[in-house]
Amino acid sequence: MRRLALFLLPCAVAVLVHLWLAHRPSSSPLDSNTYSDEPLPFYEVLVGVLSARHHHQLRQAIRETWLGYLRDHPHFQHRVGVKFIVGQHGCPIPEEDREDPYSCSLLNFTAPVSKQDAEIEMVTVSDPSVLAPSDVSAIALDFKVLHPVVITRLGVFSGRTLPELQSNVTVKLLQLDQEEAVVTARFSSISMGTLVNWVWYKPVEQFILPKGFEGTLVWESLDSAALTTVNSSSVELNDGGGVLKISSIAEGILPHRSALGFPGLAGGFTFTIYDEEGLSGLLRGRPARMKRHAAGLRQEDAALQEESLRHGDMVFVDVVDTYRNVPSKLLQFYKWSVGNADFNLLLKTDDDCYIDVDSVLMKIDQKGLKRSNFWWGNFRQSWAVDRIGKWQELEYASPAYPAFACGSGYVVSRDLVQWLASNAGKLKAYQGEDVSMGIWMAAVGPQKYQDAGWLCEKECYLDMLSSPQHTAQELQALWDRKRMCGDPCGCPWEP
Repeated sequence: MRRLALFLLPCAVAVLVHLWLAHRPSSSPLDSNTYSDEPLPFYEVLVGVLSARHHHQLRQAIRETWLGYLRDHPHFQHRVGVKFIVGQHGCPIPEEDREDPYSCSLLNFTAPVSKQDAEIEMVTVSDPSVLAPSDVSAIALDFKVLHPVVITRLGVFSGRTLPELQSNVTVKLLQLDQEEAVVTARFSSISMGTLVNWVWYKPVEQFILPKGFEGTLVWESLDSAALTTVNSSSVELNDGGGVLKISSIAEGILPHRSALGFPGLAGGFTFTIYDEEGLSGLLRGRPARMKRHAAGLRQEDAALQEESLRHGDMVFVDVVDTYRNVPSKLLQFYKWSVGNADFNLLLKTDDDCYIDVDSVLMKIDQKGLKRSNFWWGNFRQSWAVDRIGKWQELEYASPAYPAFACGSGYVVSRDLVQWLASNAGKLKAYQGEDVSMGIWMAAVGPQKYQDAGWLCEKECYLDMLSSPQHTAQELQALWDRKRMCGDPCGCPWEP
C-alpha cells in the first residue's frame, strides 16, 4: 500500500496544480493590462524595471532613490515614467518540489525504489540484434541528477554476435563543465569485466552525485575498431523513477552540450538512489507543502495588490514569475507599453540596478539620441552559449550569441518596441532576456550605440550610467553618496 500511495502521489499533485491554475480568476486583481479611451500619457523616456514578485525591498529602495528623485524633480517628472514589471502569477510548486530554482517544473518522481541500495541498470538490452557497429570513435550521453544518486558501475555494449569485446574502450563520467573525469573504466579483450544483459560492466569508486549535477558519459574507442551502439528506439532507459533526466539520444538533436562525442549510447551504467527514505519522505510531505505554498501565494498576491495601489507604478504581466520566464515578461511589457503609453525611448533595467538618471537624460539631450531604429547599450560580442547551469541554453544551436546589451540598462527607440510588441507571439523566448533581445534584434538590424557606461558587472565608476547586482542597502548607499558628493563610489571624507 505504501508503494502504491507513493506511485499515485505525483499524479494527484499534478491534478491539484492543474486545478489551481484552471480555477485561478482570469480577471485577476493584479491584471494591469487595461486599455481606455483616455489620451495616453507621454514620456520622453519610459523605464521598465524587471522585478521578481518577492523583491519588495529592492523596489522600495529604487522608490527611495533614483525613482523618488525623478518624481520630485520639477522637470524630470514630466519627461520620465517608471514601471516595475512583475509576473502576475507565482509558481504553484514549492521550491523543494521543482526540478531547479529557475523554472516551474514539477519533480515528477513516478516509481521510487522501495528497497534500500537497490542497483538499477540505466539500460537493458534483451535482444542483441538491436546492437550495431558505429562509425564514430566517441559517443556521449548527457544527463542531469534530480535526486542524489551513486554511480556504481560503468559499462560498454558487447558485440552483436560475439559478446567478447573487439576493441579497447574507455568510459568516462564527467561533470559537464569540468575536463577531469569523476570516474573512469577501461575495457579490453583481456579485461572485459562482468557481462549483464549484453553490457560489460566494471565497478568504479562510488561518489554521491548531488541534485543538480549535470554530467556526461563518454565512450571512446582507443583503436581502429568502432564502438557498438544501439538504435535508441529499441531500448528503454531506466531513470530510476525520475531521479535522473536523461537527454535524448536520437540523431540530429542539437546542440549537444558536452561536445565530447556524437550524441548516442554505447553502453550504460548502474546506480543506486541515495537516501531513498529521504526521497519517500519528500513525497509524503508534498501535499502539505503544496497547501502551505498556495496559502503563501494568496498572501503574496494581496501584498502585491496593496503595494500596487499604494504606489501606482507596477505592471503585472500574464506570466508565471520565474527566471526562465523573464524573456516572456519583457515581451509582455513591450505589448503593454505600446498600448498604454506614448514615448520616444524605452529604458529597460532590473530591480537590483543603480541608475544615474541625470547622466542618462543628459546624454540623451547632448548626443541627440531620440532616433528611430536605435539601440543604446553596452554590447557583448561573440558571447559563447552556455549549455549548463543558470544560463543553460538548449534551444539556440549556434555556439555564440548575436551581439546583445548587458541587462543592467539599455535604451531602445519606440519603433523597435512596437516591432517587438507586434511580433511577440512569434518570437521565441530563450534562456535570458538579454540574449533573447539580441537574437530578436538580429532580425531587425538596429543602429547600435556602444556605451561602456552601462556596466555589465557589479562595479563602480564615477561616470557609470548603471551598475547591477546590488542589495537594497547598497542601492541606497550608492545614491546617498551621489547626492552628497557627486560620486556614488565614495566621498572624500569616507574611510
